[in-house]
Amino acid sequence: MLYDLPHADIRVKWLVTCLLATFGVTYLFGSWMVGLYAGFTPHPVAVTYGSPEMNMAAMTMQPESTTVTEHAMSEEEMGAEAYTVDRKLLVQDTHVHMPMYALIAAALSIVVLGLRMKRESTFVLITLLFLAPWVNFGGMWLTKLVSPQFAFLVLLGGYIMAFDMTIITVVAYWQMWMPEKQGEAR
Repeated sequence: MLYDLPHADIRVKWLVTCLLATFGVTYLFGSWMVGLYAGFTPHPVAVTYGSPEMNMAAMTMQPESTTVTEHAMSEEEMGAEAYTVDRKLLVQDTHVHMPMYALIAAALSIVVLGLRMKRESTFVLITLLFLAPWVNFGGMWLTKLVSPQFAFLVLLGGYIMAFDMTIITVVAYWQMWMPEKQGEAR
């Protein structure tokens, strides 16, 4: 262990608490945004990140004759227009978000290094921190350039980050703020 976060100066504990809380709120709003624009299942993600040609092929053609009936419909039933990300926006998003994810992963990795955990567990958590954006953006690019079938990777990358962030936050808060029992070293 490079440093002992549970026994660190109160200012270091407060810094880590604020950092994790800020990242947590940011990711909650990020998840909300994803839900608003792309959804949490592969099909809407494929529509969002797939190429227009792929999306057109996936659309069903109208029959030559129709029957008309009138009834009240919700927005969901009407099928609101899907938000799509073109190649230029995906280049921009990758350029902006990947370096930020790396900085976030580095900051969280420093927190992990101060936790009392098995060495192997810290390797897994740190690896997942850096793997998540690669899976996420790799899925976006594969969905855009290869096939909508890769949309699940976009979701998987987000789930990996959420899982890792939750584990790190819970363990860090527990080790920093839960009192130790007398005579018990963490």
